[in-house]
Amino acid sequence: MSTAATKPAYIVFIKEATLDAEEMSKYGAAVGATFEGHDAQVLAAYDAHEVVEGAPMEGVVLLQFPSLEAARAWYFSPAYQAAAQHRFRGATYRAVITEGRLVG
Repeated sequence: MSTAATKPAYIVFIKEATLDAEEMSKYGAAVGATFEGHDAQVLAAYDAHEVVEGAPMEGVVLLQFPSLEAARAWYFSPAYQAAAQHRFRGATYRAVITEGRLVG
């Protein structure tokens, strides 16, 4: 019997520019509750960063999930999509879900 380990997944948010600080405040107040019931770890959130290639940006958020399915389940959940409407109105972002590698 063989059991393949599930690869972790990551969501990377790159905040390019703030458009509406009030909408971003609403997003900040709402997003925490969206993690309830989801196995997610916040690895970085608007910490010090250095752009070494490409256009300037305001910040980066890096989230880790146990699998691509778990990452998608959180991102596309009704709770997160409701909170994300404030982010969509409040700033320009790029976001990507990517599969990681097993370490060890």
